[in-house]
Amino acid sequence: MAKQSSVKSKRKLINPVFHLQTKEEDDNQLTKGMIKIVRRTGQLNLSGRSLAHVPEKMFTMYELTEEDTAKYIDFNKEPEEENWWQFKPLNYLDLSSNVLQEIPGKIGMFEDLTALNLQDNNITSLPPEICNLTKLTKLNLSHNKINLLPMEFYKLVELQVLSLAHNNLEKISKNFADLVMLQQLDLSHNILTKLPPGMGFLVRLTEINLSHNKLIELPPDIVNLRGLLKLDVTHNDLVYLPKMGELAKLQFLYAQHNNIEEIPDFEGCTHLQQVYFGNNYIKEVTTDFCENMSNLKILDLRDNKIEQIPNEIAMLQHLIRLDLTNNDLTDLPNSLGLLAHLQNLQLEGNKLKKIRGDIIKGGTMRILKHLKEQLDDEDLESVPKVSTMQHEAKTFPDKYTIKHSRSLNVTMKQLTSVPDDVFEEAKLAEVTIVDLCKNKLPSVPNGIQLVAENLTELNLSMNAISEIPEFISNCIKLKYFDLGNNLLSDLPECLSSLVGLRELVLSNNRFVHIPDCVYSMVGLEILLASDNKITDINVEGLKNLTRIATLDLTNNNMSHIPPELGNVTQLRTLELRGNCFRQPRYAILEQGTASVLSYLRDRIPK
Repeated sequence: MAKQSSVKSKRKLINPVFHLQTKEEDDNQLTKGMIKIVRRTGQLNLSGRSLAHVPEKMFTMYELTEEDTAKYIDFNKEPEEENWWQFKPLNYLDLSSNVLQEIPGKIGMFEDLTALNLQDNNITSLPPEICNLTKLTKLNLSHNKINLLPMEFYKLVELQVLSLAHNNLEKISKNFADLVMLQQLDLSHNILTKLPPGMGFLVRLTEINLSHNKLIELPPDIVNLRGLLKLDVTHNDLVYLPKMGELAKLQFLYAQHNNIEEIPDFEGCTHLQQVYFGNNYIKEVTTDFCENMSNLKILDLRDNKIEQIPNEIAMLQHLIRLDLTNNDLTDLPNSLGLLAHLQNLQLEGNKLKKIRGDIIKGGTMRILKHLKEQLDDEDLESVPKVSTMQHEAKTFPDKYTIKHSRSLNVTMKQLTSVPDDVFEEAKLAEVTIVDLCKNKLPSVPNGIQLVAENLTELNLSMNAISEIPEFISNCIKLKYFDLGNNLLSDLPECLSSLVGLRELVLSNNRFVHIPDCVYSMVGLEILLASDNKITDINVEGLKNLTRIATLDLTNNNMSHIPPELGNVTQLRTLELRGNCFRQPRYAILEQGTASVLSYLRDRIPK
């Protein structure tokens, strides 16, 4: 996304090089019709108009001319109709995607502004008068050339969403800690070497993006951000991370492309779902890490120096994806075979000696089956929590268990059906998670309709399901949906209503193409469709998925990769191995997603 925006900016600057608009031409962009709309709505959009100056007319658009007065004043009207003076003050202003080099101090007159968008310009500094915008809650300054924020900036204490991405910031004042209402902060793509003390005071923060800077450490008080859900520190120079246990609500940690040598202490981070440590110098996965990550679903440890995986890895019972590409592994623990939910295991670039090559080439399920067959009592004793689960005789959980966990977990029971009364108990308990993986279900149990309205996670993987019923579209709160390892070849169009879905697993089925309904799931961040029979990629459909970060199309039947896929720059992880195309070559694929996308973009016909 960032590179795409940058390209647009360069293209936009071609015309101003030859003809930079005059102040008069910029003024003419603000027409009388637009001024009427502004007075009525309080909103002004001047985005993408090649403005070289902020129109002077903007600062007088609320002043009444003689023509206005003659038009609006009518002494024959009843008093209650004489409301011509009741203009709505400006509360939203969009000046993005222009060629502005400066913002005049007069901007401070719009004291009712709550949202200001200045992204994608050539702004180098902000006027001191910006401090007058005391009601501002959203400010976007990304894709400019700002290298220093004025001290007055830190008086914008009502800011909730702030983006300063893609600028030239080298440092930030300690007064940044005064912005205590911040909830989302984006400082990515700058040249920051350190963050100021006091960041821990921003306790309302839920998302921080610090990627693509030059940070060598994080301030110790960052662990005070106990409401933080997402932290991105990729592409920095970090050698270590502080003890993360205080970040009890943290769900997503991105720390790829640093110099980190050890996995930090995560004790207390019980909500962590995704951890990315790719491209670092980590040598060991510790037992403590495995014991504390009970809810982890994605673990990325590719391109590190790991020599051994402990038996306790089997304690990550919710793990869906494990990437160990390009490490120093020579063997795998048999206990990996106990990971009931593991759908994607990446092992390329290791020198595994005790597992035959044909087993590794057979894919994740073949590897896990082999490891499980090698299990012995010693392996099970090393992970007692798992062995207890494996020998649990009871088929369905009792009422207390369902109510206490708010989940219905019935895995590896060889079930061909689930009684409706089980779902009735689940409905009374208001369960949000249903996990029926690793059974022999030929169809989706009808009882799921009873709990559909509250479901956030639904796992139907590793069954014999050939069709998905339309009532699944009623699961409007669904965030995670796993249909891997079934007999599916299509999905009903009505599933396009699942716009809140974040992760969809279609791996190991019979899909010839990605179903059309998927491209309407606009909240989708992860799409796993490996080991199918997919023959092509619908790039236009993927462009609708503006949040898509991971796309796995490993082991399909694609003979051609469209160059236009390179424009889907929101992708962080793209897996294409195991297809029959000639380009990109394997050497390009090994260089990672960014290189593959760049390679494809370079081949788009001009």
